Amino acid sequence: MTKTELKDLTYQINGAAITVHKELGPGLLESVYQKCMAYELWHRGISYALEMKLPVKYKMIELDTTLRCDLFVEDSIVVELKACDKFHPIHTAQLLTYMKLLKAPKGILLNFNSYNLYKDGQTTLVNHHFEELEE
Repeated sequence: MTKTELKDLTYQINGAAITVHKELGPGLLESVYQKCMAYELWHRGISYALEMKLPVKYKMIELDTTLRCDLFVEDSIVVELKACDKFHPIHTAQLLTYMKLLKAPKGILLNFNSYNLYKDGQTTLVNHHFEELEE
């Protein structure tokens, strides 16, 4: 995937999130928003994995863990959903770790418990895999 395609996909994911947030507003459980996001992505023809198990290797051994990312979109963007009072540093650390484990160039953190999702409820992160992509 090129940087331009990744940028367009990010725009589509954020658009889906804004649609869900406008329809439901804040105050529901993360699992509700996750199902709605899955529907919006499907409706837009975007492929994704839901609750994808993350591969964790430690000293050449693949560990069986319970780590799962909320959405892994088009095998490129990790999307973590929250329904909390505000983002905390651990949320960013979690997303960065998931991006590293999946070798994903981009990640989006969405907090559906914000009143303005676009302004206060989303953060986009990139890692070194993004630099390897073509324009």
